[in-house]
Amino acid sequence: MFFPLIRCAATLMLACLALTMSAPASADMDKIRQSGSLKVAVYKDMAPFSSDDGGIDVDIADALAKKLGLKLALLPFPAGEEVGDDLRNMVWKGHYLGYGPADVMLHVPVDRFLVARNDKVEIFAPYYRETVRLAYSKDAVPRFDGLDSLQGREIGVEKVSIAAVLLLGEGDGKFRDKVRIYPTAVEALQDLKAGKLAGVLAHRSEIESVLRDDARFGIQQVAFQRLPAQGWAVGMAVKKEARDLAQALQQALAELTASGEMGRIFARHGVQPVTP
Repeated sequence: MFFPLIRCAATLMLACLALTMSAPASADMDKIRQSGSLKVAVYKDMAPFSSDDGGIDVDIADALAKKLGLKLALLPFPAGEEVGDDLRNMVWKGHYLGYGPADVMLHVPVDRFLVARNDKVEIFAPYYRETVRLAYSKDAVPRFDGLDSLQGREIGVEKVSIAAVLLLGEGDGKFRDKVRIYPTAVEALQDLKAGKLAGVLAHRSEIESVLRDDARFGIQQVAFQRLPAQGWAVGMAVKKEARDLAQALQQALAELTASGEMGRIFARHGVQPVTP
């Protein structure tokens, strides 16, 4: 005769637990709306996505905030040694110096291995697919027939980058003597435009934003054994429990894409949007 009472009590406890577990999600969104601002973390020195002069991610952050009826509070931050460090500092915990966390972080790789290693965040809403490309001078290389066409010629790369690792290790180091290391890919591309280099290996977005369809230069995909041909998608990250915020941002992004605003944002920076 006590079993029904026990079942009722258990059901009530489970219901209360479910409400408790879901509370932080709505509480986070309510807190954001009460503050009137959406705090968005973007990388420093990642042109054309974010820099002192703005960028694609900065414009996306502003558009998302407006869609949610909020002001934008931008939190630029320097990249850590690993993306996991950035997620800890800017999404779920905050930096030990007191900077962050933000409500959402942009330009997060949408990668299943990264997701598996970072269970305190929700990674979602991919909005661009990045790839590595080779930009080359048509004057220096009138007939392009693969990367070997630039052998013996100077090629620029950004320091501590995927492009640098790939090029320095390609063909047992056969390009190594002619690789020129630059602080940023933008600086390398500017030297390419000035005729000081034959080519630059960099992210497609970096190349497009600097060369801006200049007919003097070609842009080619080059196959590297250690690099996925399709590149990698980037999206957003919020705290794992901030489900309402994630849903609101996903909806806002969908509306920006459908209206053509996302395409216009990329176009302002000379970059072709690539749907993940």
